[in-house]
Amino acid sequence: MTEGRPSTALSHNEKLLLQALAREGPGDAEQMATAAGTNIKHGVSALSWLATKGLVEVKEEVTLTFSPEEEARHHAQHGLPERRALERLRTGEFTLQEGVDEGIFSDLKEGQIAIGWLKRKGWAQPVKTEAGLGLQPSGDLEAHLAQGPGADEQLLGSLHEKGELTQAEIEAFPEGPAALKALRSRKGLIRERTRTFRSYRLSPKGQAVIDKGLDLTPQLSQLTHEHLLSGAWKEAEFAPYDVDTHATAPESGGHHPLSRLIQQIRLIFLEMGFSEIGGDFMESAFWNMDVLFIPQDHPARELQDTLYLSDPETIELTDDELIKKIKAIQEHGGDTGSRGWGGTWDPEVGQRPLLRTHTTVNTVRHLQDHPDPPVKVFSVGRVFRRENVDSTHLPEFHQIEGICMEEGASFAMLVGLLKHFYARMGFPQVRVRPGYFPYTEPSLEVEVLWQDRWLELGGAGIFRPEVTAPFGVEHPVLAWGLGLERLAMLRLGLSDIRQLYLPDLQWLKEVRF
Repeated sequence: MTEGRPSTALSHNEKLLLQALAREGPGDAEQMATAAGTNIKHGVSALSWLATKGLVEVKEEVTLTFSPEEEARHHAQHGLPERRALERLRTGEFTLQEGVDEGIFSDLKEGQIAIGWLKRKGWAQPVKTEAGLGLQPSGDLEAHLAQGPGADEQLLGSLHEKGELTQAEIEAFPEGPAALKALRSRKGLIRERTRTFRSYRLSPKGQAVIDKGLDLTPQLSQLTHEHLLSGAWKEAEFAPYDVDTHATAPESGGHHPLSRLIQQIRLIFLEMGFSEIGGDFMESAFWNMDVLFIPQDHPARELQDTLYLSDPETIELTDDELIKKIKAIQEHGGDTGSRGWGGTWDPEVGQRPLLRTHTTVNTVRHLQDHPDPPVKVFSVGRVFRRENVDSTHLPEFHQIEGICMEEGASFAMLVGLLKHFYARMGFPQVRVRPGYFPYTEPSLEVEVLWQDRWLELGGAGIFRPEVTAPFGVEHPVLAWGLGLERLAMLRLGLSDIRQLYLPDLQWLKEVRF
């Protein structure tokens, strides 16, 4: 604010609020906005800026507030269950069931609650009768009725009338704390909230501004089309713009680190000439396993690894020619030169629905429709397995999948492709070691050097003839399936995979990718 001209950096609303505080303050935002002749939205905004400029002092008081639930409003209008029962006793003793039938209690449970409070207040007591559990007065019934509403009933009525009371307001009631305790002990009767009340008053600096005087000539904060057309801008006074005023940085959203990593991976593969494909989460065991030459007695088919679905019960297989080929390959290798897995392949096992355990099913389906080279496709998608959640395992995670099929494709080409990908991802030192997967031969596992440790990030290999032959594929198919979350953990310096999915807004704001 400019020295000697304390009002020049103030908006018109801020000046009005300063005057209201000098005239009628201190008070809350609503009181001051009303006194200034502006609405609450503009009043709160002006008070906030005045506080930022040091012209207003803000006092905050945190307190508990209490408001009635729907059941409490009903009791405030019709009386607490024990009060209704006490008044009914004027006409004689009655059973709980009679109380329900006559509408005194909403049900037997409310009647039992009433018995407890009747005994606690000394108004009545339960008695056993041939017709069931009943009620009879304790002491002088008319004397109890003459006492009128108790402290808890009075407090309930006030809550119903005013809608909300602070703890301080309740404590000012006769027997207020005891009444509040009684109502709080009744489940679902009143709602508690923590509220922050703010009151505003002039600071010494603000009083100095008032003492020097305020020019309340209305000022325009922005130039409009109408001002230009009418020429009113020539006579108008515009509010000054204080470029030195501190303003907090706006909160803004952004992409999740995993989303950004996926986008980076997509860009790398697209720049390498690959196309992106997708697929469904639900698959049949036939496409998820049988087509990939996984035997039907393989451990991966057991419930501890695969999430099978009960609805639908089956997924019908309609390609009879493909079914015949897969059956022959599974049992004796078909025309591939393989001996297969032996035994009898059961098509009903292949019809079992499941959540896909890998995205390799996407690439195999793509090969069925594109058996001729060149084929270069990838996908980044979610897969599902029956895993116990811990620092390195989740039942739902992402897989980076891809295939490259062309004439003369080789194992060396596969290794070079993987090394290039990981170098682009920030891991220049990559090595491979022998691995095993039922659907590739040879197979490898890829590792990267990270902080002087070799870490395994996925598997790869060349599809076996048992996988490609049913689709008429005659050229080598290089394939890989890489882990996304483990890669993200290395990039973000995490030791627990669960951190990636926690709703930790502070971490999401601070994380640097």
